[in-house]
This record gives sequence, structure tokens and C-alpha cells, in this order.
Amino acid sequence: MIKKIVFIAVLVLSFQFVSAQEKNLIKQIDKELVKVISSKIDLYKHLHQNPELSYREKETSKLLSAKLKSFGFKIIDNIGGYGFAGVLKNGKGPVIMYRTDLDALPILEKTGVTYASTKTDTLDGLETSVMHACGHDMHMTVFTGIAELMSKMKDKWSGTLVMLGQPAEELGGAAVLLENDLFSKIPIPSIALAYHVSPELEAGKIGYIPGPAWAKVNSVEITVHGHGGHGAYPHQSIDPIVLSARIILALQTIVSREISPLNPAVVTVGAIHGGKKHNVIPDDVHMMLTLRSYSAEVAAKMISSIKRVCDGVAKSAGLSESEYPTVVEVHKSLPPGINNPELTEKIARVLKKGMGETAIVKQEPSMGAEDFYAYGSTDKKITLCMLRLGSVSKETIDKHNKQGTSLPGLHSSYYAPVPKKTIETGVKAMLITLIKLMNK
Repeated sequence: MIKKIVFIAVLVLSFQFVSAQEKNLIKQIDKELVKVISSKIDLYKHLHQNPELSYREKETSKLLSAKLKSFGFKIIDNIGGYGFAGVLKNGKGPVIMYRTDLDALPILEKTGVTYASTKTDTLDGLETSVMHACGHDMHMTVFTGIAELMSKMKDKWSGTLVMLGQPAEELGGAAVLLENDLFSKIPIPSIALAYHVSPELEAGKIGYIPGPAWAKVNSVEITVHGHGGHGAYPHQSIDPIVLSARIILALQTIVSREISPLNPAVVTVGAIHGGKKHNVIPDDVHMMLTLRSYSAEVAAKMISSIKRVCDGVAKSAGLSESEYPTVVEVHKSLPPGINNPELTEKIARVLKKGMGETAIVKQEPSMGAEDFYAYGSTDKKITLCMLRLGSVSKETIDKHNKQGTSLPGLHSSYYAPVPKKTIETGVKAMLITLIKLMNK
């Protein structure tokens, strides 16, 4: 009986000791954050005002890699273009990679913030506005904060930290880094972590999704052929614009009638181009589609059905088989984004203990996509977890709820994260996570 009491007493004291250690860690992180938050807000505003399109992130890459170098990281640059990695070795322990994306989007900013982007660039020969409408500027700012504080708190962890700056997330740039032998240039991680900002989650909160979190992506392009002619004599032609309209409507039945309701799937026609003049029926129409799913089988079924629908519409219009629409899959498909359940649940438990139960929110999967998960599709057996980073003020959420309007989403010209609280939360949560995973 006495032994049992002593054991319980030791267990309680041990628990209290661990809690004291954790409290001290949180206090130290908070103290360090106070010192750097002003510079990180300035960095965020600079990145927001100076966005660069995919594969053009020259100045962005140069700026971030220089900052990591000043923190003591060894820099490996020119990985697949403007990709770079910062490596900080700190004794024996696990190798963990943390990734940020670098690129912006061809969107005209309408947020009205004082640091709004006015940058322009050319795309396909046309001038376009450029904006960080997907939050990559916030990702980079948090990335830099994590690197700086991890370098200052080396007495709290042991192992190797790899900070990866990845270009062209919007175009699947992870595949380019892998094709350029990324894992022969950096220490191979056992775990890879990342954030994506959430335009629905309140700033100050972290979202987590064990298992399937992001969709698989396939990009398909269709060229619909026809017989062009004069708009006044449509009976003398086979109008590819009309055929395209029929195809678009027919494609909507693929998900609703050919895919099991238990399997998530999306078929969206994102662009259609045909004709140049009011009274001319063109010979061809070009369409661009995005397909979303959570399995290779569902993706293959959608592509097969698209081809069948296109052939059927063309045949019904009287076109010969050689004139049937051309259906091609373009780019490389992105794998589904699946967070390792055990790792994700472990991180959630750690963060709930360190930041409070209400700050860590379990969320639903999305049909959006993330090329971060390409790093887990190699033979290196890397365990992955991407967390969601809340970025919207409670006042903004309450305002939209009261008005019954939707919050500006990712890729919206009105999306504007709250800088200070989002940065603080992102840096703090990831520091707690990394130190826990790399604790001696």
C-alpha cells in the first residue's frame, strides 16, 4: 500500500514537473515572439506589396534565403529554379522539414489595405496585376519567424531542421524540386510539416484534419472541333460552340450520376475559348477543366467519362470519328492530401495542451489541393502533416454572419489575413510542435 502511495506521489510530481517545463517553454516562446513580431509584420507587408508569379520568385527567394543565412542556416539554393533550403544541424535527433511556398497569383487586389499590392507583370503576353491572394506571403512570414526562433532556442531541441522554400505551388512546383533531386541535396526528413492559411478560421486558432484533407487534382483540356462558317448561315456549319455547350451540361452528370455519392468528386470547366468575331462560327473551341477526387480510380473514371461524353456529342452532330474532340490530361496530377493520422492527432494533443483546447479545431476535408503532399509520394517514406492557420478576425466573421454573406475565400481579390495575430499563432504553434517532436 505504501509503495502504491509513493508511486502515485512520484507520478503526480513528475506530471507537475513536466507541466512546469512546458509552461516555461511557452513563456520563453512568448517572450521571443514579443521581440520579433514587429519585424515580422514589416516583412509580411513587404512580401504582400512585392508578389512574384510562379517560377519568377527571384527576389522573394533571395530575401528569405538571406534571412535564414543570417540565423545560422546553411543555404542550398537554385533547387529547381528559385527553390532553396536552409539546414540547421543541432546535434543528434530526427530530421524534420518545414515547407513554405513562394508564389503569388495573377489577380488585381481589392482589399483596400494600406499595404495592398500594385505590382503588375506579363502573362501570356498580356499585362496582369499580381497579388498574394492565397496567403503565401503569410506562409513565408511565419516560416521566417519559425527559423529565427528555432535558431535562438537551440538548447530546447536536438536534431536537424530543414526549412524548404518552394516555388510555384500554384503550378505544382513540388514536382519540379523532386525532379531536380531535392532529397540528394538536403538531409532526408522523417517528417514534413507545413501550414495553409484558412480564410474561414478565426485568427488565433489552428485547424487540423487527420487523414484525407486535400483532394487529388487532374487537369484536362478539351478541343472541340467543328465546321466553321458564317454566323448568318449556321445550317452550313457544325458549330463547335453549341457542341461545347452541350458537352459542358452533359459533364455535370458524371459526378451526379456516374460516381458513387460516397466518393467526393468535382468536374469544373474553368475556361472556354472559341471564336473571334460576332458573325463567324469558328472551327474549334478550347476548354480547360479541373477534376478533384480522393482516389486514382475515381479520377480515371471521370477522365474516361469525359471522353465518352465528348465522342457522343460529336457523333450526334454528324462529325466523323477523326473529328471527335481531343481530350488530353495536361500537367502532372497532384496526389490527394492525406495527413498522417497518428502524427496529426499527436500534434493536436500537444497544441491543445500548450495553447488551450478551444484554440485547436478539428476541421473537415477540402476539395482544394496542395502540392505539399508530393513530398510523401516518393520512396523516402516521409510522414506528412499540414495544419490550417486561422487568419480572419472575429469581428469580420461576426459581420459576415450577421449580413448572411460569405467570407472572401482563397484566390479572392478581397482576401486579407489579419497580420499580427495570425503570425504570432503560426510561429508559436509550430515552435511548440517542432520542439516537442525534436525534444531530447
